[in-house]
Amino acid sequence: MTPPRIRRRRGVDLDGCVAVLAEVHRLDGYPMNWPVDPHRWLCDPRPARAWVAVDADRTIVGHIAVHRAAAPAEGQFARPTAEVARLFVSPAARGMALGGALLARARRWANERATDLVLEVAVGDTAAVALYERTGWRCTGTRTAPWTAPDGGSVSLRHFTVRSDPPPRLAEQ
Repeated sequence: MTPPRIRRRRGVDLDGCVAVLAEVHRLDGYPMNWPVDPHRWLCDPRPARAWVAVDADRTIVGHIAVHRAAAPAEGQFARPTAEVARLFVSPAARGMALGGALLARARRWANERATDLVLEVAVGDTAAVALYERTGWRCTGTRTAPWTAPDGGSVSLRHFTVRSDPPPRLAEQ
């Protein structure tokens, strides 16, 4: 079996992304609240970059986006920062380390730009938390989401961060 390939997302990929997202939502409840317009949800806010994982048949089996971080409160971020968002993997493609591969692709993008990455995940999403911790992310706190769960209850979010690798030092001659 050929492992899925990760490439930049194109506009023509959105229908396939929404189909996978619908499967993930039915199985895992992600996103917690199904968006009114899932195509727009995948594109808002306009991502700095987005990638898809495609299998040998060119079927979308995973997705990740990196959004430019909103202008932070003064002093919140000491370095350039972007947010990882919209990470999901098709239930049929799980067990192939795609979540980690998609996160690694986002980290390469961030490293090329000396940019740290942040993300938030619902406290109860233990599989996602385990993935982030396994791939080097560090939980830096929790907060209550500015939106509610489908039942109207509050949602606690865990905030994770990973620093970009420093650029290689040039040897002095």
